[in-house]
Amino acid sequence: MKTEKSLSHCLNIISAATLAVLLLAGCQSTPQKTASQPAPAPTEASAAPAAPVAAVPAAPVPDKIALPIRIKAGSTEGFTDKDGNRWLPDQGFTEGDTIDRQDLVVTNATDSRIYQAERYSMTGFTQPLPNGKYIVKLHFCETYDGITGPGQRVFSFNVAGHEFNDFDVWVKAGGPQRAYIETVPVEITDGKLQITFTPNVENPQINGIEILPAQ
Repeated sequence: MKTEKSLSHCLNIISAATLAVLLLAGCQSTPQKTASQPAPAPTEASAAPAAPVAAVPAAPVPDKIALPIRIKAGSTEGFTDKDGNRWLPDQGFTEGDTIDRQDLVVTNATDSRIYQAERYSMTGFTQPLPNGKYIVKLHFCETYDGITGPGQRVFSFNVAGHEFNDFDVWVKAGGPQRAYIETVPVEITDGKLQITFTPNVENPQINGIEILPAQ
């Protein structure tokens, strides 16, 4: 009897141990809930593309420009001449200097004020214009007392493709303090009038520019 009780006792111990092992295994095999993971942030490649930047168009030349245009070279103020024409102050030139000789009298001009100031040593002039045909008048007068005869001021200029080489104001006007007007018919095809000046002897000079619609 003692042996049977010992065996029975051992079996009870083994059964209890086996049950404990099975219960432990069942607990470990139960699925565990995990915390939810945040959605990954979008990468640069997956981000929406930026909207393209629209190109800024160039400012068009106005269809309507008040004509005629008269510019008094060398003057800081405009004026109205004796014929009632309004002259704008000096503008549109590239480089150069200006001088004013307010007491100058030009004997062969209808209004001496056109020639009492000048721009000299300039390299160019530009005026926006609608494409079309125009008459350009360039006003010259030799007023510098350092020029005492022909050949002492000689320069070239180009008016919208029309070339004038070896231009001598003294020769063209017939002496000092005399007005000379060079009239040039032009056709504008690129939205602007361009005039270039090139020195040969002394500096180029000019007293006024008129831009008139062609008739």
